[in-house]
Amino acid sequence: MLKRISSGLLLALAATVMAAAAVPQESKSAPLAKQLARALDAAKLDSVAAADPATGSFVAALYIPGTQLLVVSGKFDNPEIGNHRLSQKAYRDLYMDLMGASVAGTRQFAADVSCDGFVFKPESDAAADSWEIGNKTHAFEGAKKAKLSDEQYLKSYAEADSQYAHILELLIAKMKPGT
Repeated sequence: MLKRISSGLLLALAATVMAAAAVPQESKSAPLAKQLARALDAAKLDSVAAADPATGSFVAALYIPGTQLLVVSGKFDNPEIGNHRLSQKAYRDLYMDLMGASVAGTRQFAADVSCDGFVFKPESDAAADSWEIGNKTHAFEGAKKAKLSDEQYLKSYAEADSQYAHILELLIAKMKPGT
């Protein structure tokens, strides 16, 4: 009897661990996206850009107030393109350059619906956030719609959310006075 109870407890514990693995962590990008949107609103800007000294990439955001935050990251064959745009505060131009002329395979693109960071799975009638890296797009509509296992979907979401959060941190830092 004791053996049956302990086997039952082990099965219950295993099921709990498996279910927990499919539950998303709190979004890292959510507070950062909201902070960036507030900063852009306060500064009355619709775009911002920055360099990522750790990777040699450039990042830029196009902001549609209250509606969407479009964020791109990538590298140029000649980094002076990005440096020149930054020195001129031509953030929208840098955004467009990254969308069209970044080095193949280096571009990452986030479409953040509602400017609230990546949402693990939106309400049934809401549009989904998306993350594009290389030639692959991830729409965060839930594992079933993405045709992924819960674990694969969670991993895809966590990686994208972490990368998006890093980009947002760079853009927020650029918005601070004196930068």
